[in-house]
Amino acid sequence: MDDVGLEYVKARAAEMAGDHARSAALLAALVQAQPGNEDLARKAVAEAIGAGKMDLAVRLARAVPAQKLSSDARLLMITEEVRRRRPDRAFPWMQVKGENGDLTFLAPLLTAWMAAERNDLGQALASIDQVPANSLLAPLKDEQRALILLHFKRTAEAEAFARRAIGQAGARETRLRLALADGFLAAGDKPRALIMLEGVGPDGLAAFRRVAAGRPSGQAIDDLPKALGESLTAFAADLVRLQRGAPPIGLVQVARYADPQNSSTAMLLALLLDGEDRSDEALALLRTILPDDALISQAHDVQVRILSDRKRFNEAYAVAAPAAADSDAGVGDFSRLGELYQAMDRPSEAAEAYGKAIALGNAQGARNQLWTMLLLRASALEAANRWPEARQVLEQALVAAPEQPLLLNFLGYGKLERGEDMDAAEAMIRKASQLAPDDASITDSLGWAQYKRGKIDEAIVTLQRAAEKDPDQAEIHEHLGDALYKAGQRFQARFAWSAALITAEDDIAKRVRAKLASGLTEANAAP
Repeated sequence: MDDVGLEYVKARAAEMAGDHARSAALLAALVQAQPGNEDLARKAVAEAIGAGKMDLAVRLARAVPAQKLSSDARLLMITEEVRRRRPDRAFPWMQVKGENGDLTFLAPLLTAWMAAERNDLGQALASIDQVPANSLLAPLKDEQRALILLHFKRTAEAEAFARRAIGQAGARETRLRLALADGFLAAGDKPRALIMLEGVGPDGLAAFRRVAAGRPSGQAIDDLPKALGESLTAFAADLVRLQRGAPPIGLVQVARYADPQNSSTAMLLALLLDGEDRSDEALALLRTILPDDALISQAHDVQVRILSDRKRFNEAYAVAAPAAADSDAGVGDFSRLGELYQAMDRPSEAAEAYGKAIALGNAQGARNQLWTMLLLRASALEAANRWPEARQVLEQALVAAPEQPLLLNFLGYGKLERGEDMDAAEAMIRKASQLAPDDASITDSLGWAQYKRGKIDEAIVTLQRAAEKDPDQAEIHEHLGDALYKAGQRFQARFAWSAALITAEDDIAKRVRAKLASGLTEANAAP
């Protein structure tokens, strides 16, 4: 193998090992040695974008015919021109009929913001109106119209579009509320700015106070690079939600290049990198988010989740504990610490942390929003073998959310397992199943309640329905096997237990193996 071949093998090995920065550097050196190799150059561009090495990617992309570049690479070149405040030079990159998609759908966005920055409101709004209903930009029309109206300080006109945009934002809701609040504040309309933050939740109190004091949250979307970056982030978030194709890491890298200060984009990119086993890169990226960022609580959530999933509990604790100990700690800070304690198998400490989150939420008047925290506290208490306290917390939660199926199911199933008030337990689970008929876990609870009450034939039908809804849940198959065995269907019971063993862990796996070895006994029956 010659030197060129060896270097290419090294580049491929680096790529497969997840070291895309090294792969890009090695490929770039090969491109320099073989300037006419377009396939090699395209590969180098892709690796550079994936690694976030945008200066290198731009340089490499300029050496490749535009029609041969990927859509991510052409998006990068569009973004490069926007960043350099030369958006008119971006249009030729959109109009290229490349092998990987047409980018002309972005033209109205650029045209609108170029007009806005020339103080031409009419042209800016007309450009937004030109977005077709089937365009990727269509879901963002209200958002962009609101932002452009705010650019012109037309706050009364912007409000309706802003409200609609928030309703359509999905996972981007908090980020968009903050951006719109900053826009209203910059336009001199503090009352409407505060309205934008009304639904941001308990952890938005710091941002609310900041805006109330006349200081922006730092999340404004007030120029073309920021609008482009946010739009690309929205496209990527939709792709992730719809689970279409490979993770859009390149797209999010380009979005971050458009607006490096967008912490929401950084968090999405960190999650995608972690999903590709690039957790160290993800964590390094999250550490670039400044402590005074309005979304720092969400950034801490992502950090702790990544570290916890990797069993790096000491590092996770070093993030979660100081945040909860801070004098300005919010509900999310205590909740995050509780989740970490649960992952560390320290349920009593988790319950205490959730208790502090609940107390703080009550003090802030967010009682109706705290049923999830009560559910988590109850789960921690049960794991700590403190069922009477868990039952009391669940009853408290049901006062706040009496129609919440997860609460009804948890309390009903807990009573069922312990033989407490069996009629009431079955009634709760039945009501939960009526409220959430497609929830396999709740259907399983109903089937197990029927089994416990001696309604074996009904239980089998219900448990089979649960197993069809979620074939990967070991507990459902174990319950079904027990019911079938009780009904004398020994072969079918073994089949269900074998299915359970595929995904079963810990106590369930131990019980199922015992049942497969010697049948159902009092000692190995599911609780």
